[in-house]
Amino acid sequence: AQLSYAELNKRANRLAHRLIALGVGPETKVGLAVERGIEMVVGLLAILKAGGAYVPLDPEYPAERLAYMVGDSGIALLLSQGQPLQCGVPVLGLDTLDLSDEPDHDPAVDVHG
Repeated sequence: AQLSYAELNKRANRLAHRLIALGVGPETKVGLAVERGIEMVVGLLAILKAGGAYVPLDPEYPAERLAYMVGDSGIALLLSQGQPLQCGVPVLGLDTLDLSDEPDHDPAVDVHG
């Protein structure tokens, strides 16, 4: 699958608006447990656009290891795909999430580096 930069930006913006609505902001850690591909890039950009920090997690790890890493890292939310993880934090499945009602413009978030 391919996306133009404009479509990538719109998809990341829609997800960023949903993340903001769920409380993601500066200093919020969000786990990203997705296979390498477009959804990973969309998720990563959305987390940053929402002002959060991403914590990369390999979805190929055993469930016990992922659960430990989720708890140890202090993430507030997990973005995943495929089988939902039982990890004690809210999980958004990027492959099943309907973001069509979210705005596709850049979120109004001040990001400081």
